[in-house]
Amino acid sequence: MAENIARALADAVAPDPTRPLLTWYDDATGERTELSGATLANWVAKTANLLVDEVALGPDDTAGVLLPPHWQTAAVLLGCWSAGLTVAEAPGPVDVLFAAADRVTEAQAWPAGERYAFALAPFALPLREVPSGFADFVVQVRGHGDHFTPYAAGSGDADLLARAAARATEFRLTAGDRVLVDAARHPDPVDWLLAPLSVGASLVLCGNLDPSRLPTRETTEKVTRTLT
Repeated sequence: MAENIARALADAVAPDPTRPLLTWYDDATGERTELSGATLANWVAKTANLLVDEVALGPDDTAGVLLPPHWQTAAVLLGCWSAGLTVAEAPGPVDVLFAAADRVTEAQAWPAGERYAFALAPFALPLREVPSGFADFVVQVRGHGDHFTPYAAGSGDADLLARAAARATEFRLTAGDRVLVDAARHPDPVDWLLAPLSVGASLVLCGNLDPSRLPTRETTEKVTRTLT
């Protein structure tokens, strides 16, 4: 098992940075977004640089993440862990908060230093209207650097990786698998993100999954494991 989450991502990308590492489908909108390992790593680096350079955060500062399973959520979580932040699992004071636009009201229960909102729109389009007290994540993150040297593991890395390894074993995931995940059935990022990454598997993450499309998608995406 990799010694930290940033190493797990690097190990998953290394064999072929051009291969699809995370493919996102939203069957409610028809969106399909494919990220190679290199592209995902780029978004992760930009997120980590935003946290360090813009928000002045680092190891063992805290983040709140009020986002559903989504490719942008993967970038945020991996960026937080790369910068050494601890992602809080319950409402409370945090140093930075990331929230979907439809969860802004819920976000009031999380006192935070900096706040970023997400449209989670196709093509990473910005918000049409930015909620008061928030910055638009996709607008702010684009100006940051494409490379980041990960910090030492945060205090929760070992526990998260141990949980991910256990779930990967339970799901029978192995290196090279192409794993289709129903986001509604597996909302925990330990399941939909870290378990595949921990073994070097790639991911087909499906929001609002239409079961009638499943057989075709499994064939098209060359899926080897299905978590529905």
